[in-house]
Amino acid sequence: GVVYNYDQEGVHRAGSGWEQCISIPLVQPDMWELLQHWDNLLEEFSLEEAWLPHRYQEQQHNCYTFALAFINGVRRGRGREPLSKAQFTERFLIPHTREASRYLTLHQELAHRDFYIVPLPEQEQDS
Repeated sequence: GVVYNYDQEGVHRAGSGWEQCISIPLVQPDMWELLQHWDNLLEEFSLEEAWLPHRYQEQQHNCYTFALAFINGVRRGRGREPLSKAQFTERFLIPHTREASRYLTLHQELAHRDFYIVPLPEQEQDS
């Protein structure tokens, strides 16, 4: 997919370079129509004046602000209350970063030790 991000140079769209990031799903993957709608909304949103380069402020008006403002815009459009930075961080970011941290720790342990992973026989996999 395409990653939108906002910095001192404005909004960027990138098809690569984000392979090491954590993806936080906010929409079920099988909701194709909603995903298409979000893509259109995101493109429109990224063109708003609020996201011009001169508006960028490292601490107060940054990429996190961009992402949260978009999500809250979608929430308002669906009749839901906007999330504060603290609420969004607690509900969405912290659980996924904890999971990623556990995965990275396990990956590091496996990479620095001699392990061999053997697939289970088919009958054991089914039980």
